[in-house]
Order: sequence, then structure tokens, then C-alpha cells
Amino acid sequence: MKLPHDDDAVWRALANPLRRAILDVLRKGPCTTGELVEALETGRHVVMQHLGVLREADLVVVEPRGRKRVNHLNPVPIQQIHQRWVAQYEENWAAALVGLKLTVESAEQEDEDVG
Repeated sequence: MKLPHDDDAVWRALANPLRRAILDVLRKGPCTTGELVEALETGRHVVMQHLGVLREADLVVVEPRGRKRVNHLNPVPIQQIHQRWVAQYEENWAAALVGLKLTVESAEQEDEDVG
């Protein structure tokens, strides 16, 4: 199954803590590049470089408004990564935890029966 987004680009983009911080800020709402610079207390050039990586991974969409550029979070690639890589393992862990619970309860019941 091929996803419309490049998984590797998304993983690379998410690997950097500053890029994750940018996404955290954008999760609260769209921001201009200047607002991101203020929120992250870092240089404009650094933020612009990281925004470029996030745009290439399709995690950020830029809307030009006159001289300003408004950055919007695009959560779709992250949702697709979650569905493909995380959700299937959540199901396995949930089943394993239910099995562990039943094993522990069974052992407790046996201890009560013996004691």
C-alpha cells in the first residue's frame, strides 16, 4: 500500500526537535513565520530552514497573504503514519495486556483456592 505522502520525508521531518516544536505551535493555529520566530525564540533563518523541510514533507502548507506567509499544520501525513505504523501495534499491545490481565487473575484465583 503506497501512501500519497513520502513516509521517509515525514520521519526525517519529525526527527528534529525544533521541527516538532514548530508543529506544536502550529497545532494551536496558523502562524506567520515571524510569529513562529517569536514563539520559538530562535532566528528567522533557522525557522525558515526548518519550515522548508516541513513543507517538503507536506506537514506544513503556506498561504501567502500579501507580504506575509501564513503557515498551517497539515496533520494528514502524521495521521497516515499513525495508521500505518502505530495503530497496528496498539492492537497487539492491547491484546497482550488483556492476556496478561487474565493470566494474573487466574494465578490470583489459584492462590486463593490453595490458601
